[in-house]
Amino acid sequence: MKLTILGTGNAAVTECYNTCFVLSEGDRHFLVDAGGGNQILKILKDVNIRLEDIHDIFLTHEHIDHLLGLIWIIRMTGQKMNQGAYEGELRIYCHSDLAGKITTIAGLTIQKKVTKHIGGRIRFIEVEDGDSREVIGQKVTFFDIGSTKAKQFGFSMVTAEGRRITCCGDEPFNECQERYVRQSDWLMHEAFCLYSEADKFRPYEKHHSTVKEACELAEKLGVMNLILYHTEETHLPVRKKLYTEEGKQYYHGNLFVPDDKEVFEI
Repeated sequence: MKLTILGTGNAAVTECYNTCFVLSEGDRHFLVDAGGGNQILKILKDVNIRLEDIHDIFLTHEHIDHLLGLIWIIRMTGQKMNQGAYEGELRIYCHSDLAGKITTIAGLTIQKKVTKHIGGRIRFIEVEDGDSREVIGQKVTFFDIGSTKAKQFGFSMVTAEGRRITCCGDEPFNECQERYVRQSDWLMHEAFCLYSEADKFRPYEKHHSTVKEACELAEKLGVMNLILYHTEETHLPVRKKLYTEEGKQYYHGNLFVPDDKEVFEI
């Protein structure tokens, strides 16, 4: 399985893209969030993933840096459906509060000749805490992350080979997630900034964590591979080096601090 990191930044970044990624099994793709704008279309093109090959999308929550890119994907996919250039359906997985909000935004901003597909070939699949679905041939279990802000879900995927890939969304670990996170082969976790710069970036006020906390968590719960994302952008040229140096003080597994468009074999 291939993991393509499309964006790595938090909501306010301008020098990289907002956090989102794709899990791929052959020519089947599972897009997780879509960032905040139509740059998602260019990034997908750059990493050679066609919209025509994306049939499964998961939206973690309603914040604009995760949702608005999806509106562009709905628009372009609907247009391709009208042109006979998209086969099958687009399935959007989300918690029960989100489908109506996405439909409303799309209805207010996209022509009816496109939005007519919503509820038909563009289909929402509402998930509840603990629900499992088969996505790109893998078992995916969705879970409520216990957010104190907007309602948000993460997921844990078990591959055909038995590897577990867990995504905690863009907030710090909550104990309600432990059964999904513990001993994950791969954990994707936010790290807003370096612990050494917490006074500067104030991650706790935004309900985010630092590299230190994310790495301490992964160490405690026996995670084999840890990917850190949803970061600030002031250190982009040396972010990988700085975050890895700090993280390795607290975590002894394989630590990755990806750049936008970086690809992993998992």
